[in-house]
Amino acid sequence: MNVDYTGRNTAVTIKQRKQAEEDLARIATIAGRVVSAHVILTVDKYRQIAEVTMKTRDESLVAKCEATDMYAALHDAMRCLEQQAVRQRQRKTTLTRHPKPMVRVEPEWPGALAQA
Repeated sequence: MNVDYTGRNTAVTIKQRKQAEEDLARIATIAGRVVSAHVILTVDKYRQIAEVTMKTRDESLVAKCEATDMYAALHDAMRCLEQQAVRQRQRKTTLTRHPKPMVRVEPEWPGALAQA
């Protein structure tokens, strides 16, 4: 998996990279084939913002969280991303395991089959 890091008004530390990679590896087991991930860490005056975009084969998952501590913001963003991955996986398994029943359409009048 290719992980890109962007630090806006801040430097991305090794500890932050390690935390992000551990969480992304855990989420990748849930989401399936993960192509790439992009982690953006932004610092405004008193706001620490973490935005994570994960692209899989089928869809892309995006989470953005804000806190007063960068590690807390990154943790919250990963938690939101994990919830999205679980929700997507449940949708996929529900569709494949429980298909809609086939509905048989009966003609409105009895002579319709004989005329066709």
